[in-house]
Amino acid sequence: MESIRSWWERYSFQTAVVTAGIGLAWLIRQTQGVVIMEAYQFVSRPFQAIAPKQELLQDAQVRELRYRLTELESQNQRMKELLSVKLSPNDNGVWATVIGRGADSWWDQILIGKGSNDGIKAGAIVVAPGGLVGRVTHVSPNSSQILLISDPNSQVGVVVTRSRYSGMLKGQSKNTATLDFFERDPDVKVGDIVQTSQFSTLFPENVPVGRIKSINLDKQPAPEAIIEFSTPLGILDYVRVYPFKENM
Repeated sequence: MESIRSWWERYSFQTAVVTAGIGLAWLIRQTQGVVIMEAYQFVSRPFQAIAPKQELLQDAQVRELRYRLTELESQNQRMKELLSVKLSPNDNGVWATVIGRGADSWWDQILIGKGSNDGIKAGAIVVAPGGLVGRVTHVSPNSSQILLISDPNSQVGVVVTRSRYSGMLKGQSKNTATLDFFERDPDVKVGDIVQTSQFSTLFPENVPVGRIKSINLDKQPAPEAIIEFSTPLGILDYVRVYPFKENM
């Protein structure tokens, strides 16, 4: 007993500290640190500047209104850009919102919230700020499916505006397409603007498509260029739909 008493007198403080540490660690683990957070809040509360509840709510409402105003201004700008794209001075087309696109077909198709009830028919042309988007392939009463010009199955007859050399544009499922020229030695250069050709059967002529990003003049049997679309097909919000009858 004397040895136990002697050990306790010598190590009682260290034992108490270790026991308290183990107990505190167990408590923190069981409560996920909630006890520590509550203790900190209780101790630091007198030193915190507490704003009235009503003032905090008003600040949150003001921030929300600012966010809404910013979004409305952004939508207004997009609508102004959309209005600047015209295919015919006598036809304003149908405005539509993009309501869907598949994760596995992001660059291939989109779904818009207008359909046959709004006068849209298969074969109609779709444009957006920047130029050509694609054409309507399927129509339901309240929605329409659009085949984008970036789809590999899409082919568009185009012409270089500066030199009038023409070719066939094919999508690549991204924001660029390949342009196969009909001529063996076309007069083209990086930066040239490309638009739909008068010989296109599926699209009206003179609709902007994009610009030449790079050229491969050694490609056989004819040169090839990479075209960067002028319309941001990956982030479309609004489009305009125009009726169009295929050229025979």
